[in-house]
Amino acid sequence: MSDTPSDIEREIEEARERLAGTIDQLLYRSHPKTIVSREVAQVKAHYVDAGTGEPRTDNILKTVGAVVGVIALFVVVRKITR
Repeated sequence: MSDTPSDIEREIEEARERLAGTIDQLLYRSHPKTIVSREVAQVKAHYVDAGTGEPRTDNILKTVGAVVGVIALFVVVRKITR
């Protein structure tokens, strides 16, 4: 392997292009709109089957049950403290 100035310049330019690509990718991933869209997609995937588009009733019922349970707990605690 020869270390001529043109080889070194080429390697530096290749490294610079790789770094620029990495920085662009990091900027895209850390952009607030990208983060929000990724999180929304993750929540949708939890409640809707991606393959069929059908709602996942088991996950929906679990969430509704948890919300009703928390509300019932607040009502009971409030009645006890009065």
